[in-house]
Amino acid sequence: MRASLLTNARLATLDPARPGLGIVENAAIAIRDGRIAFAGAAADLPTEFHDGERLDCEGRWITPGLIDCHTHLVHAGNRALEFEMRLNGASYEEVARAGGGIVSSVRMLRAASEDDLVAQSLPRLDALIAEGATTVEIKSGYGLDLENELKSLRAARRLGALRQVGIRTSFLGAHALPPEAQGDKDAFVETLVTRILPAVAAAGLADAVDGFCEGIAFSPAQITRVFDAARALGLPVKLHADQLSNLHGAALAATYDALSADHLEYCDADGAAALARAGTVAVLLPGAYYFIRETQVPPVALFRQAGTHMALATDNNPGTSPLTSLLLAMNMGATLFRMTVEECLAGVTREAARALGLLGGIGTLERGKWADLAIWDIGHPAELVYRIGFNPLHARIFRGAHA
Repeated sequence: MRASLLTNARLATLDPARPGLGIVENAAIAIRDGRIAFAGAAADLPTEFHDGERLDCEGRWITPGLIDCHTHLVHAGNRALEFEMRLNGASYEEVARAGGGIVSSVRMLRAASEDDLVAQSLPRLDALIAEGATTVEIKSGYGLDLENELKSLRAARRLGALRQVGIRTSFLGAHALPPEAQGDKDAFVETLVTRILPAVAAAGLADAVDGFCEGIAFSPAQITRVFDAARALGLPVKLHADQLSNLHGAALAATYDALSADHLEYCDADGAAALARAGTVAVLLPGAYYFIRETQVPPVALFRQAGTHMALATDNNPGTSPLTSLLLAMNMGATLFRMTVEECLAGVTREAARALGLLGGIGTLERGKWADLAIWDIGHPAELVYRIGFNPLHARIFRGAHA
């Protein structure tokens, strides 16, 4: 089969073997069978690719396709009215008494059909795709019973069949306590590990198991039960950790070699070091930090010092981060968390792929990886982090085809 050839390009390969962003000027990319067969200087292009179908990129920049490694994209309705209530001075307790909070999201999702969920979630997915996203992780966690968790995960998988995008699903049954649990967290965790999680695994609907380790959610001991069950079923884990307090969730995640620990505003030096040793990615979520007006920033300096991998994601959800822009997430990561341009771009490509366990196939422009690419009308990669409310995407390629 003849190779497709992208010529007259500039590459930010994010290849860790190259310095910085892995920039290659006067570059070319050859694509064969949906994968990158060559990515590098045009002068080094092997002759076997010279007769491929050519696309002149006219000096544009090419990066790996963007990856959103933490979303709650499948949900029903929205919580704009409780947002307005908070703006008008309502407390969390007042919002909850009025029927708001995560319970309202559970109620709306349970009332929605699977088709409703797909229809409501597609515009959010399309917004990410329009900015160059080629892989998106989607969590469950608003069903909180077997029927509705399965419904959520099926809807997420259907999104991947309707659009040219890679979808990864995470089972987040340990997200919150459903109303019918009547405050008994231990009993609900027992149901999760003995009934719901095994059924989700048997259906093949989850690529990973997630949990929320926090005072308002589940304790480290309860999360340990969930993670032990996930390990017994052969599923990798990830964790919402240390967002509102330091329960040492990062260290807990690291003991299970978790793919990622996410949020991490209250993570300490020991947690950062534990993540680095385990190779667990710290996924930072500036949209939630911004939306709920947090004041404790995640310890980026500690992560740098420890050598912890850092990713960025939207955390798209109806209550605390209704964000569907990885470009804005990068700007927020830079302005709010003081991340560098290199850290931000790596955070939505290479490190996001690592956070999903997919770095062997996507996330950098390297031979053998899927040809998931974003082509940009920019003069320098820093523009992708610098601009606000501006989309410079010229073209998106998924598995070697324009999408």
